[in-house]
Amino acid sequence: MEIIYGTSNKNKVISMTKILKENNVDAKLYTLADIGFNQEIVEDGKTFEENSAIKAIAIKEFCDENNIKDKIIITDDAGLCVDKLNGEPGVYSARYAGENATQVQKLEKLLDKMKKYEKQEDRTCVFVCVLTAILPNGEKIVARGECKGTVAKTLGKLGGLTYVPIFIPEGFDKPLSDLDKKTYEATHNHRDIAVKKLIKEFKLRNIE
Repeated sequence: MEIIYGTSNKNKVISMTKILKENNVDAKLYTLADIGFNQEIVEDGKTFEENSAIKAIAIKEFCDENNIKDKIIITDDAGLCVDKLNGEPGVYSARYAGENATQVQKLEKLLDKMKKYEKQEDRTCVFVCVLTAILPNGEKIVARGECKGTVAKTLGKLGGLTYVPIFIPEGFDKPLSDLDKKTYEATHNHRDIAVKKLIKEFKLRNIE
């Protein structure tokens, strides 16, 4: 199986490769750089599903134009959705505090909006990851994974994915960024869940 994973993020590629291997999927992954794709994609969808599909379709058109065949295209869109903020930051997670905002600026904006919600039950949120796969025959498969938790009141360890310093997974009392690596990987699993759903669909179609 050959997969074009619509990202230039090395950590996402490492994560995807690991998940596929753990699920006994023998796949070779190509990044956007590997296929020479450097176009800017305008993600103007209102949902994760729409944005993920926009990316997948743009890459499919590029592949068609450049005679890149027989590969599965997989794209994702992900973010944090806070219940009391009507799903914010949601699809705007990456640019929540402006296009060039730092991780701290994004986190502080969110924490400031959540100040009035003192009770933990009022601070519920969910990490969402939506994957879109376009098969060589043009068929589209969509898979969604979610990881529930609450918004912390103070910042955990900075670095890594943007919102992990304030995301407390269900069953824990501290942010994801403060958990050890093994626990982190087991609990921050919205992408894993979505990938496993895709793999199930691949197997139903005898795609190897």
